[in-house]
Amino acid sequence: MKLQASFLSDPALQSVLTMLESGGHRALIVGGAVRNALLGQPVGDMDIATDARPERVVELARAAGLKPVPTGIDHGTVTVVSQGAPFEVTTFRRDVETDGRNATVAFSTRIEDDAARRDFTMNALYADASGAVRDPIGGLPDLQSRTLRFVGVPRDRIREDYLRILRFFRFLAWYADQTAPGTIEAITAERGGLPRVSAERIGAEMRKLLAAPDPAPALALMAETGVLAQILPDADPAPLAALIGAEAAHDAAPDWLRRLAALAPAKTAERLRLSRAEMTRLTALERALGLDLDEAAFRHGATIARDAALIRLARGDRLPADWPARIDRAASSPLPISAADLMPELTGPAVGQGLKAAEKAWIDSGFVAPAATLIATARRNQGGSA
Repeated sequence: MKLQASFLSDPALQSVLTMLESGGHRALIVGGAVRNALLGQPVGDMDIATDARPERVVELARAAGLKPVPTGIDHGTVTVVSQGAPFEVTTFRRDVETDGRNATVAFSTRIEDDAARRDFTMNALYADASGAVRDPIGGLPDLQSRTLRFVGVPRDRIREDYLRILRFFRFLAWYADQTAPGTIEAITAERGGLPRVSAERIGAEMRKLLAAPDPAPALALMAETGVLAQILPDADPAPLAALIGAEAAHDAAPDWLRRLAALAPAKTAERLRLSRAEMTRLTALERALGLDLDEAAFRHGATIARDAALIRLARGDRLPADWPARIDRAASSPLPISAADLMPELTGPAVGQGLKAAEKAWIDSGFVAPAATLIATARRNQGGSA
């Protein structure tokens, strides 16, 4: 089989492959680029596997006028920069010892050793510079049938690196329709090793999983195996399928954080080590879910309000048919008065209290109350709140 992929004509990639082959070594594109090209999906990073040792890769790259960067040289990886583009070049390896997250490796000259240490058969596919596919462990039939299968014995692969449990669900959501026999049983039996995985890595996998076109079946399986409860206590995958349906019905692009908000409360999602900006958005979304459409859009903006509306639809709430237009109107209707309009009659904390009363009146009026009415309301109800 041969790849029909545009990246094969990339001169930057070909220069790296030629550099290795001219030095007497094998040079093979491996993993995600091959998998995605065969599936007709977009290709991201380009990884290259070789029988050349790291120091030999550095030597050949320099001789060819390329820039070698020893990004992971102890583990066999050299990043070679060609025409400004980085390519990770990694020596064939075999595992000597693993501890559930990290592996001690030995370099190898055999593609079979390199393939045997990979996680899933669909990721153990290689292609040469011409696009000819190499399949040392039989991953092509699995890819063609969209079957997600661990390389070798599932429990052995999981015990080598417990992050593979989460990678399994991510790959299931993106690339597979079915799982190989014995896989779910192995994951269920080995889920107790997940605490060895850092929260940052768990968060990274969940981001990618929730960004899939339809992660609902994979999340449902996570719940069935007990994995979801282990990493996100209080998570409920039930609304997710309906949310994805609502997104499609209203032309909303997939958004992993919107889906996370539907899945778990913010206090639980914080376990994923989200960034400050992500937590701010998640908290705002949770607050918006407790407000009506107009107030949510006025206080949190159109994007947060739309996300909240989609989640509410997924939870079975009935919204007015014109809810998108109402959100746009509310988000673009700032309060037409300011603190200066309330002074000097109001001072100190009374100004803030008056503005809150005016905001409530503004929202309740459907954003049409005259400024004079709002000023009068603020002065009269300075002790009120929105």
